[in-house]
Amino acid sequence: MTSAQQSHSTGPQEAVTPAPEGASTGLVADSETAQQVLQSLRDELDGLDRSLLEVLRQRLVCCCRIGLHKRNHAIPMMQPHRIGIVQERAATFAVEHGMSPAFVRTLYELIITETCRLEDEIIGASATSG
Repeated sequence: MTSAQQSHSTGPQEAVTPAPEGASTGLVADSETAQQVLQSLRDELDGLDRSLLEVLRQRLVCCCRIGLHKRNHAIPMMQPHRIGIVQERAATFAVEHGMSPAFVRTLYELIITETCRLEDEIIGASATSG
């Protein structure tokens, strides 16, 4: 588990405790601190986005390798049972980690659509190159 995962292991519905009323000693100082904390959180989010996009890129590269394998061995591109397995695994992960299964399924529908498009290009390339 990475340090980012450890610090956020309670999931997206983690509670944030507000400061007690009257605890503020200066509005400007509080505002500056709030802005610093917000910037730190945004920096963290930007890093997570970079990681997410890099993993997505790696996934698509792997899918292209799968497409090449399917083309080279005359394996049909569409494998509906495999799509169901991937979507179900993602939905289960969502439930186990306090995420919306509907959101994760929708996200995977987009990813799978792009994967199929790439595989179709790769497999179709053999028909046009010969």
